Amino acid sequence: MTRRWIGSALVILVLAGACVQLGRWQLHRLDERKVRNEVTTSNLAAPPAPISEIVGPDHVIGPQHDWRTAVVTGRYDASKQIVVRYRNVNDRPGFEIVTPLILTDGTALLVDRGFLARKSSELAPTTIPAVPSGEVTVTGRLRRSEHGGHTSGGTPVDGTARLINGPDYGNTLGLKLYDGYLATDQQQPAADAAFGKFPGPEIDDGPHFFYALQWFFFALMAIGGLVYFSRQDLTKDEDEEAPAGEGGPPADTDVADRNRPATAVGVSDSSTAPPER
Repeated sequence: MTRRWIGSALVILVLAGACVQLGRWQLHRLDERKVRNEVTTSNLAAPPAPISEIVGPDHVIGPQHDWRTAVVTGRYDASKQIVVRYRNVNDRPGFEIVTPLILTDGTALLVDRGFLARKSSELAPTTIPAVPSGEVTVTGRLRRSEHGGHTSGGTPVDGTARLINGPDYGNTLGLKLYDGYLATDQQQPAADAAFGKFPGPEIDDGPHFFYALQWFFFALMAIGGLVYFSRQDLTKDEDEEAPAGEGGPPADTDVADRNRPATAVGVSDSSTAPPER
């Protein structure tokens, strides 16, 4: 029970406890994902409905609305169109074109009109399909506003942005926007064929369960290592103490030498001296 051993044991126990908490956190995320998958599956199966019947008067598209099919009618405001950069669809980098749709009640909804694959190393699409004039009806999937932590990627700058965020767009464009957006599935009149379709959601449990197992395994390794090396230290100490405790103290060589008869220099023992002549 030395100070070094106690300090090492405390560090290992703290690390093991942290691993256990991380494993529990992964299981908590797994539960959240299962709940979200249930909501997504239910929303995908629901029939299309006007957005006013799905989203409340607060105009906030929340987790309970994600992937629900909504139908909206209005006019696009092409002057406030935004090019969203650094997008990836089916492992293809490119851009998404977001245009505000002014609804009949005066509110506006961001509509993700489609995906344009990047050609070579272009930083912006060379051509963007024209915005339909007149009234259009769009059927698509409701999505929540995207957030990038403390970054300002949801604020449009020079007609481009990295995220799709209703409130941030509304502050910049001067529009009363829904908090969220609509990813287009169908449009009347039909959308330009240059736009790529969006894939559906991934409905699975993800890697959270296996991540939790890994963290629990790391905790067991830490505790097992503490027990193993503690036993090694004890065995080593016992081995070092064993010679002093077995067989008694070594013989006093000085006493043994004094008990032997002394032999003078140049004088031989009488038992070994040669007979006289």
